[in-house]
Amino acid sequence: RGASCVQTCGCASERTTGSAMKWLIVVVAGFAASSLGFVAPPSLPRTARPAMALRATTPDAIADKCLAAKKAAGKTYDEIAGLLGYTNAYTCQLLLGQAQLKADARAKLADVLPTLTDEDLDLMSEPPFRTFDDAILKEPNVYRTYEAITHYGKAIKALINEKFGDGIMSAIDFYLTVGETTGKLGERRVVITFNGKFLPFIAQAAEDNSAPSPDV
Repeated sequence: RGASCVQTCGCASERTTGSAMKWLIVVVAGFAASSLGFVAPPSLPRTARPAMALRATTPDAIADKCLAAKKAAGKTYDEIAGLLGYTNAYTCQLLLGQAQLKADARAKLADVLPTLTDEDLDLMSEPPFRTFDDAILKEPNVYRTYEAITHYGKAIKALINEKFGDGIMSAIDFYLTVGETTGKLGERRVVITFNGKFLPFIAQAAEDNSAPSPDV
């Protein structure tokens, strides 16, 4: 009877107990993976999909419109940044759909890039779905910057720890600018500045824990 059950389940060529066990393991593993999100569920109607899944396409949609508006206005990122009062990197992130348009900058951006619609500005005013394409790490400009950070990683950590103590540099309370200078031989040189708040690791004193887990 067990062999018949295995045959019914699509394992006709394998009727041993070991084969049935293998089949059972595969089924259980597949169910567990699906439950944990490792296997894509059946497609849902667009209106039934989670909001986050819909938001994931927002940055590219915004970026296409913003870059077209930037081209139509004939302005550089630095020029737009100066008019908005933002750093050039934040301004670039904003136009790429990776930063939120704040209320106090909405009217300024509408003046700088007049082809953007109210709907576009509404989308930019919502918290963005921040992400990046893994393929960006293969782009030579980005890869070389990444390589520099990783190559100097131990030195950066050692210097931060020596100057500030045990902690990290925030990438939230953070300013990034990309600038230019001239070397002593007259060559153009790229200057990238990270300016982030220092965040110390804390000793987790139980008396300071304002939301401890309930007793089990």
